[in-house]
Amino acid sequence: MKVSKKTELRKPLWTPARLAFTTVVLFLVAAFGIASCSSGDERRATPPVAPKASSNAPASRPPAPALLTTLPPSVADAELQAVSGKPIKLSSYAGQVLVVNLWATWCGPCRAEIPELVKLHKEFRSKGLEVVGLSTEDPDTSAEKVRNFVGDFEITYRVGWATNEVALTLMQGRDSIPQSFVISRDGQIVKRFIGFNPTSTPPQMREAIEQALAQKTTE
Repeated sequence: MKVSKKTELRKPLWTPARLAFTTVVLFLVAAFGIASCSSGDERRATPPVAPKASSNAPASRPPAPALLTTLPPSVADAELQAVSGKPIKLSSYAGQVLVVNLWATWCGPCRAEIPELVKLHKEFRSKGLEVVGLSTEDPDTSAEKVRNFVGDFEITYRVGWATNEVALTLMQGRDSIPQSFVISRDGQIVKRFIGFNPTSTPPQMREAIEQALAQKTTE
């Protein structure tokens, strides 16, 4: 049988050199950096246009959005589609310590963080901790992937989808995932985590959860 020149010249996509390079990069990110993904599946087609500077005065930057200290009603009272059961409403967890995690199935750092969230949920659930995972993906196209993910990772907490409004409000201008929020029993945001570092994030999240559990509810 004759082999065409195209077949002879065709090279495998993953050569040993490429595999070695990719492995090194992933190792360095895991060991030394906080890794995160863009929450959007596609990059913006064009970059934002910078405002023109006045000839008489320097250009001024728009004010940064105020950091959330509590969940606004538009987030707390939103009915969010769940993988199973009735819709998720974050306000229904009032009186409990809550961790809200924004994530996606395609995001590598999210996949690395979720087993840690499962561990924390199992350890502190009896003390009043609940965890809610909210995917930033489109529920119409990701339903099967998310359900399979929940089963494969043996997630013990409730999982659903964040609406665009809920995701944008929580992100506060930081378009990256994973993002996690530790919320006290009285609804105060104790700590916010952006990205995931396998060395530093788990102990810091544990500390924030223990701090929130130790706080007394203010009436």
